[in-house]
Amino acid sequence: MEDTTILSQINKLVDEEHRLRSQVQAGQISTDEEHARLREVEESLDQCWDLLRRRRAAREAGSDPANEEVRPRGEVEGYLQ
Repeated sequence: MEDTTILSQINKLVDEEHRLRSQVQAGQISTDEEHARLREVEESLDQCWDLLRRRRAAREAGSDPANEEVRPRGEVEGYLQ
């Protein structure tokens, strides 16, 4: 997976966040539906950003960024900030 592909996925997920917020404001979906889907979108975003950071770090360290893979949601979400 290329960095541009990851960035494209990030942009799609951000667009979906905006769409969900608009839909709940327009009464097209319930707040519960919005929250459930937003949680999934945010977790996917976290995975994308994690992969992108690790690919960039690998590149800076002289390693092959292609060796980096998406980590499971539970692992990414379990990081301490």
